[in-house]
Amino acid sequence: MEIAEPIRVVLVDDHAVLRQGLRRLLEDEPDIEVVGEAANGLEAVAVTRARAPDLVLMDVVMPRLNGLEATKQIKQSNPATAVLVLSAHDDDRYVLGLLEAGAAGYLLKSATAQEVIHAMRAVHAGEAVLHPAIAGRLLSRASRPPTRIAAQGNDSLTEREVEVLRCAAKGFSNKEIASQLVLSVPTVKAHLVNIFNKMGVGSRTEAVMQALNQGWMEMDAIAGEAAAGLRGARPRDYGGGA
Repeated sequence: MEIAEPIRVVLVDDHAVLRQGLRRLLEDEPDIEVVGEAANGLEAVAVTRARAPDLVLMDVVMPRLNGLEATKQIKQSNPATAVLVLSAHDDDRYVLGLLEAGAAGYLLKSATAQEVIHAMRAVHAGEAVLHPAIAGRLLSRASRPPTRIAAQGNDSLTEREVEVLRCAAKGFSNKEIASQLVLSVPTVKAHLVNIFNKMGVGSRTEAVMQALNQGWMEMDAIAGEAAAGLRGARPRDYGGGA
């Protein structure tokens, strides 16, 4: 049986002790490989350009260049690299700013080690990784009427791809989307890959943020359904199952 390539990760935090602890933690995971570290945003951008990792675990408040600006530059130079934020800050100026900059997910440093590892795998698999309260804030911002989603270039999303994206906006996992639309999980993943390619993004969170900001989807009903689910969600439900 073919062995999957490990998730290549760069750790970014201005506290060396935290980076060292994360590295030791991840060394015990056979499907995750730490390929670089950075102590500030400028180093994060440089290391990401040099190493082209699958995922960057990003702090927010750092010297020289903060996590928000570093994320913007990383998504410009390495759009296929997912950025997962791990921060002590949960106010809107950080959360929404990072998501709009292209972060694939946002975790708080109060998360357990297993929650961080689960979130890294979930982001790599194309899942959304947002704390329920953060997801609720995101959904509450949307109120514009729907239009057909015009992606980058000349390609528009198909009706099925729009349905998949709407389910992703509700916070559904790949398995839940498959059940909702009577599809297989691999088919859902294929649709998500097509959506990401057409929209020029690297994660479902980026795709949903772009759709919200452009007013591409009517989200009143979505927000209501998602809020109902979020009320019963647990903090460990960051990424959902594949």
